[in-house]
Amino acid sequence: MSTARAASSHRSTASPAPSRRAALYLRISLDATGERLAIDRQRELCREIVERRGWTVVGEFVDNSISASDARKVRPGYDALVTAYAEGQFDALVCYDMDRLTRQPRQMEDWLDAAVDHGLALVTANGEADLTTDAGRTFVRVRMAFARGEVERKSARQRDAAFQRAQNGRPPLGVRLTGYTPKGETVPAEAEIVRRVFALFYSGESLKSIARTLTDEAAPTRAVLRARDKGEPEPAARWNPSSVRDILTNPRYAGRVFYNGQVLDGVRGDWEALVTEEVFDVVAARLADPQRRTQTGTDRRHLGSGLYMCDVCGETIRAFAGGRYRCRDAHVNRARTQIDKYVIDVITERLARPDFGALLAPDDSSVAPLLDEQRRLRARIEAVAAEYDADIIDGVRWRKKTDHLRAEMADVDRQLAARRSGSALGEIAAADDPAEAFASASLMGQRAIIDALCEVRLRPGTRGARTFRPETVNVVWRG
Repeated sequence: MSTARAASSHRSTASPAPSRRAALYLRISLDATGERLAIDRQRELCREIVERRGWTVVGEFVDNSISASDARKVRPGYDALVTAYAEGQFDALVCYDMDRLTRQPRQMEDWLDAAVDHGLALVTANGEADLTTDAGRTFVRVRMAFARGEVERKSARQRDAAFQRAQNGRPPLGVRLTGYTPKGETVPAEAEIVRRVFALFYSGESLKSIARTLTDEAAPTRAVLRARDKGEPEPAARWNPSSVRDILTNPRYAGRVFYNGQVLDGVRGDWEALVTEEVFDVVAARLADPQRRTQTGTDRRHLGSGLYMCDVCGETIRAFAGGRYRCRDAHVNRARTQIDKYVIDVITERLARPDFGALLAPDDSSVAPLLDEQRRLRARIEAVAAEYDADIIDGVRWRKKTDHLRAEMADVDRQLAARRSGSALGEIAAADDPAEAFASASLMGQRAIIDALCEVRLRPGTRGARTFRPETVNVVWRG
């Protein structure tokens, strides 16, 4: 309440008038029924104090279902109370008890200063404190110290309980993710949205295009779900790339337990995973790709822009005005339409062959060593934890070793994800008609499939040629 002290410095310190202008501050931490019965009871008791002392109520300031333990939490009623005092609207303050007013020692010292230096009369309806006396002020300081200590002990107990829940694979309390109830039970309709978000990004869609699709379909956002949970009017369902990313980066959707910024190794959540760990790892690796981060955007309006290569200089091809594809040094400067049609026809024809599965076969020789390294690192992380539990190493060394091993693990995970091309091709392979699935895919989906299957290299066209020459488009199959 630093504003109260500063604004009140100009006030007279003369003896207070017999009758005072009183403000009431009423607060409860949790109103389970929403009926404000506890607030009404506080109001009744506080008004009795005012009447008994012959004061006049000039204002009420209420915070319903808001805690006073966290100084960072916004309390609109309390903030309005501070402002009203700074403006000189009252010179007496009545609350049920000091815990109702604040549990922050610094805030209470501001009110004590106002009482001592500027004559503010602050009394409680339960009779525990009266800041108009020395004994009352001493009592409040002692009471506040004990209250603060209890807040800190409660926070420690809550942290310990949260860690124990995490170790047991239980979902965190008070956190409801899209797709689950607060107890971790699956909500089918919401879970389908989550699975769709992963499937779209996994198949090559951008964050922006996914957000646009979900908004067009009026899929409920977090804000809509919160309003439904509270029985309040629902806002418009507008998705944005950040809300899509929040879903894609939450390890709980892969059944992993997350605590204090870290995934707990060897612990599985007792809730239903909505995506496989492999899908989650591929998505995470793509989101963390430095090349992706440096691009101004991942949405594309043309099939080959940033995807096709110049066969002369090896630079990527960009789309330019006039329906042209061109490399930076203009070795290639060609019409887009016929090139894109040819590439789509080549891919479609290849996917229609009975042996198209050969394109999807993973390179086991490159994956096996990475899987071995992944197992080795997991074993080392568990061994370091065992050393810490046995008091062989202290917490500082445990953290240093674990952070180093986790960094190595993250690098291996990224390499594995890069070698598992299943992202765009998985859905194609599972389709009844792979060629049709490719033809009907979105632009971003088609780009992802082309990138996974082949490299398209454009050669310079013949000046003045009126017909398209397929030999000027070189499709090099991967694998």
